[in-house]
Amino acid sequence: MASTSATPAGKNRPVVTRFAPSPTGYLHIGGARTALFNWLYARHHGGKYLVRIEDTDRARSTEPAIAAIFDGLDWLGLGGDEEPVFQFARSARHAEVAHQLLEAGHAYRCYLTPEELAARREKAQAERKPFRIDSEWRDTSPDQWPAEQPYVVRIKAPKTGEVTIADAVQGNVTVANAELDDFILLRSDGTPTYMLAVVVDDHDMGVTHVIRGDDHLNNAFRQLVIIRGMGWPEPTYGHVPLIHGNDGAKLSKRHGALGVDAYRDELGVLPEALFNYLLRLGWGHGDKEEFTREEAVALFDIADVNKGASRFDMKKLLNMNGHYIRAADDARLATLAAARIGPEADEALLTQAMPVLKTRARDMIELADGAMFLFRQRPLPLDEKAAALLDAEARTRLGAIHERFAAETDWTTEALEANLKAYAEELGAGLGKLAQPLRAALTGQATSPGIFDVLVLLGREESLARIADQAGG
Repeated sequence: MASTSATPAGKNRPVVTRFAPSPTGYLHIGGARTALFNWLYARHHGGKYLVRIEDTDRARSTEPAIAAIFDGLDWLGLGGDEEPVFQFARSARHAEVAHQLLEAGHAYRCYLTPEELAARREKAQAERKPFRIDSEWRDTSPDQWPAEQPYVVRIKAPKTGEVTIADAVQGNVTVANAELDDFILLRSDGTPTYMLAVVVDDHDMGVTHVIRGDDHLNNAFRQLVIIRGMGWPEPTYGHVPLIHGNDGAKLSKRHGALGVDAYRDELGVLPEALFNYLLRLGWGHGDKEEFTREEAVALFDIADVNKGASRFDMKKLLNMNGHYIRAADDARLATLAAARIGPEADEALLTQAMPVLKTRARDMIELADGAMFLFRQRPLPLDEKAAALLDAEARTRLGAIHERFAAETDWTTEALEANLKAYAEELGAGLGKLAQPLRAALTGQATSPGIFDVLVLLGREESLARIADQAGG
């Protein structure tokens, strides 16, 4: 058999991509990036982006995992353009294709028993040889098939020559056909295997570009055997390198390999920040770091994805998240922060406070924590650093500050700042010597937004009451 190349089929058809997760757990960060690249490629070419749930592993597929996947995709704005396809529901169609391959002579019934296969595998191991299926049933005719004996249906993989795939990310990749095995299409109970189901679904959904992790690269050569056996158009493949941790090791939970929902709920990341960070994991456009969705669609091309693994850096993600928090609408941030604070939160006050609160936060947790002082009940609990600021001298000065502020007729940042500066000059002390204990009294913390902003946000009555709680004679 001569050397052959897999010819990309997407050039003359409208682009259709797909994201096909297995619902055995949360939508992890690598899956989210794969979805993003598929979504972007389809949008860039004016095509369709579809979602398929590969739920054929019935023992491990769960409804909560399916719900978590859809929730994560919707949060990132990566829901499919059509209703999702559920792979298990299409089992009869997958089996139909296996029987067509069987009838066309591209597959065969294999009656090798599990015991026979185990013995051959052990023999290959003992001889330190790779185990390859070499079934005597490969070239038998129907009249030689035993009656009422269990069998599997195997593909007839080519044994000579080689295949080259023009991968959109990896470039030309060649595999000798001798490396391929006669893998199973239908199990002995008649159920289809994942390898068959993927190919049939991709074809029936009109998928022109298969963009997925490079851990599936070897599967492409096996799947091409089915595609060619059926005479179907061959998709363009793009196998994206996996994501590693910042130390170069395989990405794990300690690096940040969490579910998308955890980035939102536990780390307080905004969807646009995660969208942008995932975009930059293995793809770039010059030195540009931040992209709107429209810019990403206009500029993205799968051919520009790096061939090497990208490294996940939590610090960079949170820094980018801080950028998006500062750029976000105040009312939207107030709603998000209120959900974290609880029923005591006043969204109108949070919205008013947001311009000074959001400058300090890298995530929504920090933002909500930074806003808590607005809603605490008197007398305020003091953290350790705040308590240390309120010594006898500081409490005496708070008494004087209370008296000056109580007489203040202009409750604005400018007037309050001028008032406190005048008192500092009278004492011959730096402004910080007064501002720090005042901050502790007003917020219960040693850090907060600008102290004069805090006074205005709390309002005259609440501010004076908090100062009085901590003031000494």
